[in-house]
Amino acid sequence: MQDKLFRSCLFLSAIVIPLIGGGILLSLTADASGAFETFGFWHFICSDQWVTTAGQENYGALPFITGTLLTTLLALLLCIPFSLPVALFTGEYFRGRKIATVLGTVTDLLAGIPSIIYGLWGFYVLRGVFMHLGLSPQGSGILTASFVLSIMIVPYAASLSAEFIKMVPSDLKEAAYAIGATRAEVIRRVIFPVAGPGIFSAYILAIGRALGETMTVTMLIGNTNQLPDTLRTTGNTMASIIANQFGEADGLKLSSLIAIGLLLFLITAVINMIGKLLIQRARHV
Repeated sequence: MQDKLFRSCLFLSAIVIPLIGGGILLSLTADASGAFETFGFWHFICSDQWVTTAGQENYGALPFITGTLLTTLLALLLCIPFSLPVALFTGEYFRGRKIATVLGTVTDLLAGIPSIIYGLWGFYVLRGVFMHLGLSPQGSGILTASFVLSIMIVPYAASLSAEFIKMVPSDLKEAAYAIGATRAEVIRRVIFPVAGPGIFSAYILAIGRALGETMTVTMLIGNTNQLPDTLRTTGNTMASIIANQFGEADGLKLSSLIAIGLLLFLITAVINMIGKLLIQRARHV
């Protein structure tokens, strides 16, 4: 009876997450239906208009989808060259040494810093650096936001990746060293194949954090409702437009903002699903 009761409790706990996810999806869909019925689903996604004038309202999500994808992808590209070496440093090269412990502790601390702190730092420091380089505050929104966003997710990705690297069995590495493999060959042919799916999942989680980041991006991206044509122009992301305008929105505008939130939910879910499929495929190779 105790085993059955414990199993029932585990089953009930396990279905809570899908129920919460389904409830969020249904709630967002119901509240966003007004925007989709007025403008059409595909028109809402593909339109770059954001007109709030009463009687002439016309809302589209394309500028914010583009801004979200630009900042996230650029942040990831900037993150990988810095986070992976840190993970190898703490998880393999200097594992167990004091310097690795100190660096790992600092990395974990940086991963837990609230995003608004990164936003303040980027606004007052990096903004001035870009101005000094000849980039005006109005022309460095996407670039500045992406750079600070990458700095924010580097400790997160490095910390998770280091844990997966540490989980590689010592027997495999010692066997490679025994047949004359160098440190670089062990990393390339043993550590990466074994820890690769876990490292990949760490970057998928980092992407998920970057996609929904609000305060850092809001403080740096410029908050203009336009389709960015270069990395030096200002713009908005899906999270920042909601943060900026949700408090004063009602009617069709409120429904449009909720529709953007629904799209962000779906984009994040699709990216996570693709990441899981790629991880499963890598494990079977």
